[in-house]
Amino acid sequence: MSPAKIALLGAVAGFTIFLGLPIGRLRSPAPRLRALLNATAIGVLLFLFWDVLAHAWEPVDSAVAKHDYVPAARYGLVLALGVAVGLAGLVYFDRWIARCGSGLTMVAAATVDGEAPATERGRMWRSAAGQLALLIAVGIGLHNFAEGLAIGNSAAKGEIALALLLIIGFGLHNATEGFGIVAPLAAAGTRPSWGYLGVLGLIGGGPTFLGTLIGQRFTNETVSVAVLALAAGSILYVVIELLAVGRRMGAKEITTWGILAGLLLGFATDAIVVAGGA
Repeated sequence: MSPAKIALLGAVAGFTIFLGLPIGRLRSPAPRLRALLNATAIGVLLFLFWDVLAHAWEPVDSAVAKHDYVPAARYGLVLALGVAVGLAGLVYFDRWIARCGSGLTMVAAATVDGEAPATERGRMWRSAAGQLALLIAVGIGLHNFAEGLAIGNSAAKGEIALALLLIIGFGLHNATEGFGIVAPLAAAGTRPSWGYLGVLGLIGGGPTFLGTLIGQRFTNETVSVAVLALAAGSILYVVIELLAVGRRMGAKEITTWGILAGLLLGFATDAIVVAGGA
């Protein structure tokens, strides 16, 4: 299979994220549904956090098992710095935005006939729900870039069957990630435009295609660990924010079952990849 076809299939795997984005267009969902959407997104992201860290730790674990302590220390340092930058970096960025008077505490923009006027779309990006959706898309995008690298590396090594299995498995899994991106918007009762959702989808799903292109031409374990660590840190920050949103909703039982459902959904889609031999 040609590199162009592999890249095209990598793009398909990334853009299945658009399948879950229309949920963000729900009209004023009921409070209990908002709580459930928010909690399920937390569950999916918790799975992603575990999955990303597990893959980032593999080079460290492998080096230690071989008693190669210098590479192990290098990978471990990159992992620690990546998580710190991904988590603390977003905390300080949020604080800086707040000082400018347009942070995550702004009220979501009003909509007219379900669509935000052009003059208000910028305000939507600065709203609490809009900022949170953007941060989720960025975290998932970093994760999907690493997935694209895996697809591209497999194809470059001539393991086409493995690359195809990864494309199918990651494509199914990414479909659930689209829901995770828009959950804060649905939970806040904010109805975004299709263009707004399209940008979020490009941020979250586009890196899979980019990673596939790079992975076919460039392989570097340290870079892969760094990307995964950044993703883990950013995802952890978003989970903390969503937990705060869930607490304010006060629906403890719904939140509990929603988080459990999200976790199980994440493991179920990941099991498809493993079952396929990937």
